Amino acid sequence: MAAEIFVNALEHLGEKLKISEGVTGSLFAAVGTAMPETLVPLLAIFSTTGDAATNEEIGVGAILGAPLMLSTLSLCLMGLAVLRKRGLKGHLSPEKTGLKRDLDFFLMAFVLAFAAMFVPHTESWVRVLIAFVMVMIYFFYVMLTLRASSKLVADGHATEAGAPMLLTRLGLSQNLFLIIVQLGLGLGLLVLGAKGFIHGVEQAAPIIGISALLLSLMIIPIATELPEKVNSILWIRKRKDTLAFGNITGAMVFQGTLLPAIGVSLTPWAAQKEVLLGVVVTLVAAFWLRWKAINGGLRVWHLFVNGALYVGYLTAVLI
Repeated sequence: MAAEIFVNALEHLGEKLKISEGVTGSLFAAVGTAMPETLVPLLAIFSTTGDAATNEEIGVGAILGAPLMLSTLSLCLMGLAVLRKRGLKGHLSPEKTGLKRDLDFFLMAFVLAFAAMFVPHTESWVRVLIAFVMVMIYFFYVMLTLRASSKLVADGHATEAGAPMLLTRLGLSQNLFLIIVQLGLGLGLLVLGAKGFIHGVEQAAPIIGISALLLSLMIIPIATELPEKVNSILWIRKRKDTLAFGNITGAMVFQGTLLPAIGVSLTPWAAQKEVLLGVVVTLVAAFWLRWKAINGGLRVWHLFVNGALYVGYLTAVLI
């Protein structure tokens, strides 16, 4: 229900501002739904209480776990959501230029994050430089995405709301303020739902008995990121593929640039087994999605390859 409220408000906001589906999905939806889980690694890294090493592990795990889950499990769940209607070989039709742009910027930044793991801690200026470049990558990404909007709208990719504003059912007149109110309501409910899931995970953690790093890599992104990505499932079921993919790939750019920049400059950012394997799997999943989108078009079964990569990662780190 929370996702329905949020999605409905976003569609009306995009329609009101006369922007493309790509901007609505890649910037508004992606950043809006990624903000709550962004606080997890930030609070862990900057925490002044508890064990500093453990806090850093949680921070690094949460930073790298989100792109891992987005590029694998989230995409696979989208495929499952439309498997019955479209079939294994069914076509997926996100707007290609926006999808390519998202993945290009993500891969550019995440390769830098990967390389930074092998930079000695004594070379702090190199790490700071890499972090600065990653921040600038996101800045240029936002500029290019906004610039492309008007042409996409002219080509028929404008955001169109599929249903009336939910809050108008209460007798309220639709305007920009009401759209913002409904957005805030939907986002708040999403955050509450994620926090409830986190609480359950925290209770189960001592029973599971795994390290803080591995826990944050696997569990925190699922608890904080996955509930918000229900938006993509709702959109793809409505055949709004551009919004559905943009919500995920836009979040990948956000989560793959700004947060890793903080991790590179403020944490050990070392090439431990769980971290290194997670980064490699994420890069492979993103490369695979980009390759299939550009060469021949995306099919439903292609997303299941991304899911298999996630299962492979879990198998490797848990055995």
